[in-house]
This record gives sequence, structure tokens and C-alpha cells, in this order.
Amino acid sequence: MIETFEKHEDPRGAYRIMPKKTGPKIKRRRITFRYENADAKNVLLVGNFSNWDEKKHPMKSHGAGRWEKSVLLAPGTYEYKFIVDGKWERDPANKEYRSNSFGTQNSVIQVKATK
Repeated sequence: MIETFEKHEDPRGAYRIMPKKTGPKIKRRRITFRYENADAKNVLLVGNFSNWDEKKHPMKSHGAGRWEKSVLLAPGTYEYKFIVDGKWERDPANKEYRSNSFGTQNSVIQVKATK
């Protein structure tokens, strides 16, 4: 296998040699997740798109119990949950879900490719 390399300048002005990316560029889409709960004080978005990292996607309150978070996702199928005040919850607005290894369910979203 022959690999080609490119020279990249980082923000500090230093150069790095990195493998050249080949193939078509995968276009990611902005997906907005929404959750509603007037009693919620803290809502986090977690999923396999963030390796279930609880710190990566805190949701923003828009008042009146409305929470939102937008993320960029490549086309594919993803599983996710909300953590509401420390309690893991499936998305009540999404009827698509899968059982997980913990005996609960994860919500599922299908992100389609753009043309």
C-alpha cells in the first residue's frame, strides 16, 4: 500500500506532515435534539456519536422547559439518550428505539446523506 502525505500548518505556524485524505469528503449534517420538561434543571445529550461522554453535549435551556442541542453528524444510525437531572432517559418524542445491554432502551436516529 502506498500512502501519500500532505504538509499542514497549524495555528501556531508550525508544520506537520499528515497522511493525505483520499476518497470523497463525508458531508455532516446539523441535527438539533430537543427535550421538554418544565421541572428539569440540567439536561445532557449522550450517544454513540460522542462515545456516551456526559460532558461533551450539555443542552441549552430556552426557557419554559425547552432544551436544545445541535450536533454535526455524518450519515448513519445513532443511539442516544438524555440525562435529566442525573437520570438517563429515552427521548419521549422519538418512537424509534433499541434495547441496550443495561436492560433499558436507547433512542435511535437515522441521519441521511445530503445530495
